[in-house]
Amino acid sequence: LANQSLSTPLCSHRHHVLHDQEVDKRICVPMNHLWEQQAPYTVCNSSLSEYGVLGFELGFAMASPNALVCWEAQFGDFHNTAQCIIDQFISSGQAKWVRHNGIVLLLPHGMEGMGPEHSSARPERFLQMSNDDSDAYPFTEQFEVSQLYECNWIVVNCSTPANYFHVLRRQILLPFRKPLIVLTPKSLLRHPEAKSSFDEMVSGTTFQRVIPENGPAAQAPHEVKRVIFCTGKVYYDLVKERKNQDLEKQVAITRLEQISPFPFDLLKEELDKYPTADLVWCQEEHKNSGYYDYVRPRFRTIVNRTRPIWYVGREPAAAAATGNKNMHLVSLRRFLDTAFNLEAFEGKT
Repeated sequence: LANQSLSTPLCSHRHHVLHDQEVDKRICVPMNHLWEQQAPYTVCNSSLSEYGVLGFELGFAMASPNALVCWEAQFGDFHNTAQCIIDQFISSGQAKWVRHNGIVLLLPHGMEGMGPEHSSARPERFLQMSNDDSDAYPFTEQFEVSQLYECNWIVVNCSTPANYFHVLRRQILLPFRKPLIVLTPKSLLRHPEAKSSFDEMVSGTTFQRVIPENGPAAQAPHEVKRVIFCTGKVYYDLVKERKNQDLEKQVAITRLEQISPFPFDLLKEELDKYPTADLVWCQEEHKNSGYYDYVRPRFRTIVNRTRPIWYVGREPAAAAATGNKNMHLVSLRRFLDTAFNLEAFEGKT
């Protein structure tokens, strides 16, 4: 394992440094006491200047390629004041200057009714700047690795602690360096269903680019009427609603944990598994935001444009999210009803 440096404003990782309440300046960093001869772990609170701090961390990651350098915004969309660093240096640094960089951007992202400044990391911007081709369908024996090598950065939205662990571990174990954008929301830190067994993090386990349906629907795929593809914490809303409506045999739910580069190979297996089912992309973001415009043409490429992929989510909007909790819940209820209305897309092409 390499050195890890985490530089951030007040954030979800503030518990990484423990302070003695009775002895001034006496602290403990538990992550530095996991085992003997481990790599050092450093946590630094930064000034609230995303532009300045992200620029510094980018340089630190460039000079120390064997360190896992993580920069976390307080919320995902706090990266907007560092946008020029992202656009000019992180997304295109390798293409312009042939310089690899393994910086990790932790952008807590999720629609939680907390308002437009707290609920969108604008994942569509990162996906729009990704260099993978929506029409290219190349299959090689080393497809997963070659994708990672050729991409300009990696965009993920992990829904389990194990996958979050593995994507950070993969980041430092890769034989090359790519920027990593992590959109996992803070709410999954305390979500009762977002948990993993230690068995999922031992030797022999790896990062899952796609987590397929593994419940009753997967046991009889030809009886499945709808496959819902999603990413991030909306998965837990969908699973709860599916159970409430007793549709666990009729509706399969598949998670994309790595959105870019797009997991063509694994999704083809999923699409082939459910040949007669409706295909739905469900996201909690508004239709003009989030992932839909990125994933839709890639799904269509996989099926050679023979099957539509329907959109389920919030309607287009200028603001990234509402700050009205009731309006947030009403819109959530509306798209969950659509997601599990098995007659919603009948007769449409």
